[in-house]
Amino acid sequence: MATATQLAALCFDPVVLSCAFLCLLLHLFLRSLSSSSSSLGRLPPGPPGLPILGALPLVGPAPHAGLAALARKYGPIMYLKMGTAGVVVASSPSAARTFLKALDAQYANRPDVASAAEITYGRQNMVFADYGPRWKLMRKLSSVHLLGARALADWACVRREEAGHMVRGVAEAAAEGRPVVVPEVLVCALANIVGRITVSRRVFDAQGDESNSYKDMIVSLLTGAGLFNISDFVPALARLDLQGVQVKLRRIHHQFDGLITKLLAEHAATAAERARQGRQDFVDRLRASMEAGADDDSGETITEVNIKGLIFDMFTAGTDTSSIIVEWALAELLQNPSVMARAQEELDAVVGRGRLLEESDLPNLPYLQALCKEAMRLHPSTPLSLPHFSFDACDNVGEGEGSGYRVPANTRLLINIWAIGRDPSAWEAPLEFRPERFLPGGAAEKVDPLGNFFELIPFGAGRRICAGKLAGMVFVQYFLGTMLHAFDWRLPDGEEKLDMTETFGLALPKAVPLRAVVTPRLVPEAYAA
Repeated sequence: MATATQLAALCFDPVVLSCAFLCLLLHLFLRSLSSSSSSLGRLPPGPPGLPILGALPLVGPAPHAGLAALARKYGPIMYLKMGTAGVVVASSPSAARTFLKALDAQYANRPDVASAAEITYGRQNMVFADYGPRWKLMRKLSSVHLLGARALADWACVRREEAGHMVRGVAEAAAEGRPVVVPEVLVCALANIVGRITVSRRVFDAQGDESNSYKDMIVSLLTGAGLFNISDFVPALARLDLQGVQVKLRRIHHQFDGLITKLLAEHAATAAERARQGRQDFVDRLRASMEAGADDDSGETITEVNIKGLIFDMFTAGTDTSSIIVEWALAELLQNPSVMARAQEELDAVVGRGRLLEESDLPNLPYLQALCKEAMRLHPSTPLSLPHFSFDACDNVGEGEGSGYRVPANTRLLINIWAIGRDPSAWEAPLEFRPERFLPGGAAEKVDPLGNFFELIPFGAGRRICAGKLAGMVFVQYFLGTMLHAFDWRLPDGEEKLDMTETFGLALPKAVPLRAVVTPRLVPEAYAA
């Protein structure tokens, strides 16, 4: 047995004292965690993570699908620790309603992430700007002069002319026996529309190498910006750029900025001519707002960098996202010939075969509208919402049994739009392409994609809903309808099955671009109009 002297010596041994001190610190730390946890309340369920990276490795290379699989295990409101960031994911209509309606004001901000800063002039655009007076002014100007219903009507002639250019180009390919690469012709047409209404010029004379390079640049940018970048979740590792994302995005941004700078310089050089003609485009109106000084309501003004950021938004969101939905819709139709035939029968009955489709025909084409809704449900151009962010903690989150959660402050929010569109509790046979579900008598007859029904939110919902939702609907309906009405479509000889693989990013294009052989179906005079 140890004597009192030995025990005393042991107690004052430096090693023993150090161990005792560490044990005390660990005890206090664990108690603080327990106290903090109880004060925070009940976190939504979620998977345990790994050291440093947290749950990042669990989402996989296709995060929209990986998060959907995790939600099937942990529930429609799920909390994950990704690196040092807390992330809450909503994967059902009711969960989306909770965050985008009940908690809309709290989650109206964007997180400050390296990926966004690289491509958006330091978040000086509308899409990634924080919620506040400057963002409200940019959104107001965009809606009034470009994206609202009245502005859309003013620019209808531009869409008609560019649709005509596209149809003639596709007809030439048909005459020469060349397959049509669908996203290439669409992006060229849509980029020219955006160019004409923003800076009064077509960007490309015709679809070809230049427009294809532009499309590749857009795809690379949206793919890179959509990656789950370790630097965004573990800021301490940002300088290392472990995935090479920032270097890639910096290079693409330099290219894109060169294009925008060139367009704005040419635009400034023709300002006097437009003034003599008494016409203004979007940039003219932005500059007029800037020169007028502070907005009466907000006290804010926009800057030259904001103008560049807004042009960036229009070219990226206004071209690739709409073309993606039309491409997916055509791919689904090639796999469902009876659906394509029904759509063309409706077009023939309403429009005939003596002229091209007009936008004024669209309200009379319910089956075409249903086709577009179904394509947006099954293939949303944005699979995960752009991240929302709340500086404040939120209590009693959720509905029904999945309620009573407390989401901590400084948490990012992702809405899994792709998973919601395939939710079996919201949609019958969710993996089947059934436009009929949106027709009168169908289960989704009254559902629209403009943010009012949380079963179908391809443009998001709430304060940060896509400002271009009306323009997106017009683009998709008009260009899909034009392609179906003007041409018959089939796969090239030797190709019996389509590759329907997705490429994840901010947008969700087909991994293999759709190629098809077309045959004109209207009178020859229609293509010369």
